[in-house]
Amino acid sequence: MDRTRIAYLSKKVYFSAAHRLHSSNLTEEENKETYGKCNHPNGHGHNYTVEVIIRGEIDPKTGMVINLVELKKCMNVAIMDVLDHKNLDKDVPYFSINPSTTENIAVFIWDNVKENLPKGNYELYEVKIHETKDNTVIYRGE
Repeated sequence: MDRTRIAYLSKKVYFSAAHRLHSSNLTEEENKETYGKCNHPNGHGHNYTVEVIIRGEIDPKTGMVINLVELKKCMNVAIMDVLDHKNLDKDVPYFSINPSTTENIAVFIWDNVKENLPKGNYELYEVKIHETKDNTVIYRGE
């Protein structure tokens, strides 16, 4: 008896971007206290690693959950074209009203990938962002 097989497929991209952790909802002093050195007026940068995980049925004809070429195109449009070598706070309108924390970057990427993901028997399962070797954010659309 045949049964549906589910797999999780992961693809990574790497981008560099500058930002300043700062919230318009906080005073200057609260921003300094909350974000510390990451609130420096001239900002700072990171080399981010973004992992997009897709959950879906393994197609019995192709043996794939999603064609990696299509996923790469989606990630280029949704992540690389918008964020790579940018000042997040100045070049990406979303971050002019949302602090450019890694949590908010994960939400932004989730929304963009979901919007650009080709239709199929799969779904966006997780966005994982490694901001540094020690700091990682996982977002699952919740």
